[in-house]
Amino acid sequence: MSEGKGATATVLVTGGLGYIGSHTCTVLAESGYRLVVVDNLSNSKPEVLERLRELTGAGIAFHKLDLRERAAIEGILPGIDCVVHFAGLKAVGESVENPLLYYDNNVGGTIALLEAMAARGVKSLVFSSSATVYGDPERLPIPEGHALRPMNPYGKSKLMIEHLLADCAAADPAFRYAALRYFNPIGAHPSGRIGEDPRGIPNNLLPFVAQVAVKKLPALRVFGKDYKTADGTGVRDYIHVMDLARGHVAALRFLSKNKSITCNLGTGRGYSVLEVVKAFERACGRKVPVEFAARRPGDAAASYADASLAAKKLGWKAKLDIDAMCRDVWRWQSQNPDGY
Repeated sequence: MSEGKGATATVLVTGGLGYIGSHTCTVLAESGYRLVVVDNLSNSKPEVLERLRELTGAGIAFHKLDLRERAAIEGILPGIDCVVHFAGLKAVGESVENPLLYYDNNVGGTIALLEAMAARGVKSLVFSSSATVYGDPERLPIPEGHALRPMNPYGKSKLMIEHLLADCAAADPAFRYAALRYFNPIGAHPSGRIGEDPRGIPNNLLPFVAQVAVKKLPALRVFGKDYKTADGTGVRDYIHVMDLARGHVAALRFLSKNKSITCNLGTGRGYSVLEVVKAFERACGRKVPVEFAARRPGDAAASYADASLAAKKLGWKAKLDIDAMCRDVWRWQSQNPDGY
């Protein structure tokens, strides 16, 4: 993206109808970017596109495509200034059961995308990476220079893509990227029109809590109550999805004037599972029943970000607290009890 184009650039958003992609689309549109969305709808729904158009008032172009369809992706790249790349499978358990699917989809899809970008001369990419690249943290808060030891194929696929991007940038000085290592995104758009809509039983804490609160599920299962934390439950850095979305706009602006960057997006503080449950009870005015179960293998006791690099380089900081996160999830879930 050339410096002069600013926020009138056209952005290709891969996986743009997913949870984080859709919320980022609203912030990109507000910031004046023109949007082209690609999604294969494997873990998202067409209704999201209708709601995005309604929320943004923007004429968002949409292509139902898989990134591995390289020729088709190449065909939509003319006129694109930069890419924000969310498309990928993201369930840790599923990645352990079916590693080849994750490497084929996440790494193979990114290779095809990068080949198409190279063929069309698109030189700027923001990548949706993950704090799972760190594995079990040696120290807290976790800085970007922490050892990288992902513990499952999902995390390994994210790290492989980071290596791919670094190698592409080394081979082509004009290519630049931002790899954003997300901590634990929760929350929903303040309108309540879009939010997280997992298929089947949720893998993540907040959608699970929300579905218990609307009585879709009977009780929250908490894995482990004997960790060395204040209340014995696991501690994570929860970040509002709208703050996370704003981080992508900050990264695009950074890339328009600077070389590549890899940085954490988190709040820099941790909340325990039970603290999150209490915040959600405040938001919804209901009790959330809890059942304790054994620890899950591979779960760290605590994980939260050192978010100082993003503040220094991107001029970005998370602003929304746990109460805002829970209020927005409750608004989404109570208005859309069955999702989209």
